[in-house]
Amino acid sequence: MLLKSATKFDIMEFFFTVLLILGVLTPALSMSSTTTFDVLQYGAVGDGQTNDSPAFVKAWNDVCQSNSHISLLIVPATKTFLLKPFTFKGPCKSNYTYIQLLGNIVAPKTKSEYSGFHTNTWLGFSSINGLIISGRGTIDGRGSAWWQQPCIENAQPGAKCRPPTALTFNRCYRFQLKGFTSNNPARSHITLTSCKKGIISNLHLIAPGTSPNTDGIDISGSKSIQVLNSTIATGDDCIAISGGSTMIKITRITCGPGHGISIGSLGTGGDTDIVEDVQVKNCTLTETLTGVRIKTWQGGAGFARRISFENIRFVRANSPIIIDQFYCPNKVDCQNKTRAVKVSDVTYKGIVGTSLTDKAINLSCDQNVGCSNIVFDHVYINSAVPGQKVISYCNNAHGTATHTKPVMNCLLK
Repeated sequence: MLLKSATKFDIMEFFFTVLLILGVLTPALSMSSTTTFDVLQYGAVGDGQTNDSPAFVKAWNDVCQSNSHISLLIVPATKTFLLKPFTFKGPCKSNYTYIQLLGNIVAPKTKSEYSGFHTNTWLGFSSINGLIISGRGTIDGRGSAWWQQPCIENAQPGAKCRPPTALTFNRCYRFQLKGFTSNNPARSHITLTSCKKGIISNLHLIAPGTSPNTDGIDISGSKSIQVLNSTIATGDDCIAISGGSTMIKITRITCGPGHGISIGSLGTGGDTDIVEDVQVKNCTLTETLTGVRIKTWQGGAGFARRISFENIRFVRANSPIIIDQFYCPNKVDCQNKTRAVKVSDVTYKGIVGTSLTDKAINLSCDQNVGCSNIVFDHVYINSAVPGQKVISYCNNAHGTATHTKPVMNCLLK
């Protein structure tokens, strides 16, 4: 029997979500196939002051060991749960593990409360197949204490000056994140590493535009990931796709403030990185530091290919379109190298909007490797500054352009 803290609407939403992630039309799952666990029954208080981590640990152990088809963990509404750093570890025995986030979860207020923990992550999820986190609750990283000074005293060796990511997902397969809000992380809101077949939708990821390194969603080493119908307003990249990622679809994202939507950076420290089959479509970027960009370090290897940006709208964006094979953000020891990550088969189609800078399109490609098959089709960017013209710039970029403003005469055949 489902507990009283789950409303009829929540239960219906839950079963709809499960059927959605299954990806097939199946008969409705029976109630008897679901076992429900409420953190309040494990001693959680939910007053925002008491450390509820022990109760969540006990509840998670039972959830993960349940042999039900679906194991359901309820974080009830009207409650606020204070959690210390903790990793929800799998593999779990149930086919689907569902966390119904109706209430709020908050991080410790002070950095000193992280002493004795690895500070790389606040809440981690590792090796869980069929994970679903859905609900109208809020996850608050209380990150402002970290933004000006990221170091803490008495940290474990190697963990100093590394603020925690709010939510980290490692080796998760067939997962879905839906509906909740993440506020003010110390570092990134969400990081995916070595994950497959994930759907991230209807999220609100919020932090001040001045908050450092608060990326919205970082994706690395992952395959078949969809990010859609979400609002990201933060202090760094709204979405960043790093090496080892393929088959990534980003749709209907509202981004800003932030640093735009990025591929990379790739090839850091001479690494070999591969990113391919990325689609960014139907997104709006408002007053972002950059727009859509591909950034690679000189000296790296690998490739970024088969990438499309389609139906993108810029509103007073800085540097709307960038390919930068000379990426060196701190401008320190920026050495010229003969190797570079190869960038090819990149399409910009149906793009409109305004730029705060005169260089609306900037394709800075390596003199040895260069960029190939770069396609511009119906791209119209005007200046957001009265009386200012916009221009395009290309260095060793090869491709074609039709119906563009500014004119793309700088592309090489």
